[in-house]
Amino acid sequence: MAQTQVNPTRMELTRLKKKMVTATRGHKLLKDKRDELMRQFMELVRENMELRERVEKGILSANQNFVIARASMTGEAMHTALLAPKQEVYLEPDHKNVMSVDIPVFDYRTRTPDDNDIYSYGFAFTSSDLDDAVKSLADILPDMIRLAECEKSCQLMASEIEKTRRRVNALEHVIIPETQEHIKYITMKLDENERSTQIRLMKVKDMMLEAAHGYREKEY
Repeated sequence: MAQTQVNPTRMELTRLKKKMVTATRGHKLLKDKRDELMRQFMELVRENMELRERVEKGILSANQNFVIARASMTGEAMHTALLAPKQEVYLEPDHKNVMSVDIPVFDYRTRTPDDNDIYSYGFAFTSSDLDDAVKSLADILPDMIRLAECEKSCQLMASEIEKTRRRVNALEHVIIPETQEHIKYITMKLDENERSTQIRLMKVKDMMLEAAHGYREKEY
């Protein structure tokens, strides 16, 4: 109960009023943060679904081409063709801050700028289906990297949204109502004390008048 949790003094009332202002302002800021996080989270979720569909379709196409290439080439020939890759990919991780959430940013570059360096073999003794398979994997690489960004970003933002939601609920349903109750209780107690003090002063005045002149102003 408020009566056992707070000291009904003007100093405590001033402190609680300042706390109330801070809690109200914090509640509004956290709600705005939660809403903006939700908006950006939903955008990432939609992008994530589109990327996943493209990546899965690209991987399926590459696997089909590899199966067809394997049917027209010997296992040893395919192994030899893919044994020594000619191109290399370098991934450079970074991060950016979105509403106090550090989400990953992946930048990549290839060892050489030539697109044909993805083929590590000559074309004379290999199947064109192998070329299509390698090209399919190379084409979906940017989407795969972006998909990794989106999925990790969604996880981090979902966690931050949940923490922000709990803070908003704590302020809205616990801290602010309790503070309002305490302020109301202290205000009532101070008013009651003020009325009691005023009545005592008036009674003292009556007693002084009666003692001095045998006169009483009013009965209370």
